[in-house]
Amino acid sequence: MKHYGLLGGKLGHSLSPQIHELFFKYTGIEGDYTLLETPQEDLPKRMEELRANYAGSNVTIPHKLHVMPLLDSITREAKAIGAVNTIKFDENGAEGYNTDYFGFGRMLEYNNIDVRAKRVAVLGTGGVARAVVKYMVDKRVGKLYLVTRDVAHVDKDFLKIAPKCKFIDYDGLAALTGDVIVNCTPVGMYPKVNAAPVTPEEISNFDAAVDLIYNPKQTLFLKQAAEAKMQTVNGLFMLVAQAVAAQEIWQGEKYDSELIVKIMQDLEQNI
Repeated sequence: MKHYGLLGGKLGHSLSPQIHELFFKYTGIEGDYTLLETPQEDLPKRMEELRANYAGSNVTIPHKLHVMPLLDSITREAKAIGAVNTIKFDENGAEGYNTDYFGFGRMLEYNNIDVRAKRVAVLGTGGVARAVVKYMVDKRVGKLYLVTRDVAHVDKDFLKIAPKCKFIDYDGLAALTGDVIVNCTPVGMYPKVNAAPVTPEEISNFDAAVDLIYNPKQTLFLKQAAEAKMQTVNGLFMLVAQAVAAQEIWQGEKYDSELIVKIMQDLEQNI
């Protein structure tokens, strides 16, 4: 049996073990998945342990950046995004990947949202927003707007990922119309479910709303979008899809969207 895990800081409420155990159940693959809570100062020692005993690991806050110097190689997407959330351990060493990129893309494809030549607004500038923006650029988005509270102090790495993106503040969003609006902020996440990152009027200026939050399944942001008769997508499919993408890396196999949906439906009963 091969061992896998989630490397991070405080991991008490993570759904990752549940997702990966369901993956093992439905594919018949023998494996286990454990939470690996690790303070930053213990990261090098933990990585030695993983190299010796694990086939793969996911990585979450606060180690997505800190782990990068400890790897032997990093994929093109992960380098461009500037964050690693998946590591494969084998005879070639430790290689870093970013499956948020693939999980987000697969979620859009499953929901028939095409961003090519479209006008898209991305709310937030955190780590996952980097993966979202990188995907948009690779898919040749038409106009990309990055919405942030402080334009003057935005992370300049975004300009490396998307040199042509336009930074605007939340006041500037009111005058913007487009095709897709994506929430990459934690606003609206449980337990603060009565908050939305933008107003209903601003949301309704778009055709589709995507929220990377999955708990609650319908955030206030998505509720307001639904009331405006917009297409809405929550983050649960992406959560599962990025986990399955990690397993594809570890197992060397491709899995179809039916497996993602099956795992997602099981998870929905517990959220």
